[in-house]
Amino acid sequence: MLANNSMAQVQLQCHPARMSSGVSAVDVRIALTEDGLLTAVYTLSGSLEGLWLPASAAPSRRDGLWQETCAELFIRKPEADETYLEINFSPSSAWAAYQFDGYRSGMNVLDVAAPNIKTELSNGVMEVTVVMTLPAAWQLSAMLVGASVVVSEEKDNMSYWAIAHPPGKPDFHHKDCFALHLEARSAA
Repeated sequence: MLANNSMAQVQLQCHPARMSSGVSAVDVRIALTEDGLLTAVYTLSGSLEGLWLPASAAPSRRDGLWQETCAELFIRKPEADETYLEINFSPSSAWAAYQFDGYRSGMNVLDVAAPNIKTELSNGVMEVTVVMTLPAAWQLSAMLVGASVVVSEEKDNMSYWAIAHPPGKPDFHHKDCFALHLEARSAA
């Protein structure tokens, strides 16, 4: 488990069973503010010529983003409750948000405002910046966070990056992936 923070920067690890042919590093910076804003900046670097990116479009909610290049956040409260959030961000500006009652069960669409997603690509670096307002019930809580990225490259090569991976196949929903502890923000 990593240290308590309201702001953190971590390097994601590529799952050893699905290595990337071009991306050599993925970092994420996450910050929470007292007013419930979450900012996440994902930085992918390496030889990105083979990176498959969906076409840019107007921001819209869309399922299945994990099947292509996208950034993801998984958030749960450290208490005994097994409820957690999954939020997906595509470089195209598409996004999705869900709440689960337990491990991969009781999935419901999460009612949140559309996040602001900005993607910049240049000189072997892609940066995806996301700013969103968390649901009110999550804004002042401590959080266990799993930050992850799915990288889609030419020839159907998919790699899976996360703060931590459980044994076996890639599984961002697994409790081992919620490896970053962000402290509660005060209601100023």
